[in-house]
This record gives sequence, structure tokens and C-alpha cells, in this order.
Amino acid sequence: MSRSERIHAQLEEALSPSHIQLVDESHQHSVPAGAQSHFNLLIVTADFEGKRLVQRHKAVYQALRAELDSGLHALTLKTLTPGEWAADSGAAQSPACRGGSKVS
Repeated sequence: MSRSERIHAQLEEALSPSHIQLVDESHQHSVPAGAQSHFNLLIVTADFEGKRLVQRHKAVYQALRAELDSGLHALTLKTLTPGEWAADSGAAQSPACRGGSKVS
């Protein structure tokens, strides 16, 4: 099972999302091919109702603790309730990689 598949499964189990959009952005960073270490996540769940942004992010990090401990390096998050998703429906934007060991 790939990291992407594990992330989906762990989020489904922990947060019962109505929508997940997960994009592997590792190729934009200084990592080996196939690293699956940098992701952009949009997650919509009723579990976020009444929670502040930091509480939502903590819930995602808690659900993905095993992945974070085993090579998941970066995770851009957009965490929405179903109502917020209906009003917004925009994808999370990742910051540009600042280079690390990549040469522009």
C-alpha cells in the first residue's frame, strides 16, 4: 500500500470525511523520486464543526502520526466543514519550495 493510500485510509477511519483531495507534491522538492514525502491535503468533515483551525490541524496530525513518524515530511492543509466547503470549494495552495538542495 502506498503512503497516499495509507493517508486516505487513516483519515477515513479517524475523521469520516465527506471529501478528501490529496496531491503528492514531492516531485517539487529535493527528495528522491517516489519519496511520497510532501503532500497537499484538502479535507472536509463534519468533525471540524465548532473547532478552531489549530484543533482541526491537530486532529489531522493525530490521525497521521504513524506517517509523520515514518517519512511524511510536509503537509499543506485546508480543513473545512461541509458548510465551509460549499461556500469555498477552493483547493489549498502550497508554498513554493525554497530550494533546499535543488538548483533553479
